[in-house]
Amino acid sequence: MVEILWTEEAVSNLREIEEYIARDNIEVAIDFVNKIIDQAEELTEHPKKGRVVPELSIDNIRELIYNNYRIVYLIKEKSIDILTVFESHKLLNIEK
Repeated sequence: MVEILWTEEAVSNLREIEEYIARDNIEVAIDFVNKIIDQAEELTEHPKKGRVVPELSIDNIRELIYNNYRIVYLIKEKSIDILTVFESHKLLNIEK
């Protein structure tokens, strides 16, 4: 079975999202981040569920949109790597 792996950047971004939302409501923040994680976990069953990232046009780098966030992931043979999570109005920063 394919496993979901989270990069340091993706985990860091989730923490930042949670901290930002928690300023208003901690329960909502936790629930929101858990829903992002749930979206990513669904990829084990349907790895090509997301669309190809428009900035890259590479078939195995895809994204899911959840509310106003982009969950960018890389499909590998034995894993799906969650590369980053960020606000959907921004473009993917490919200079790294």
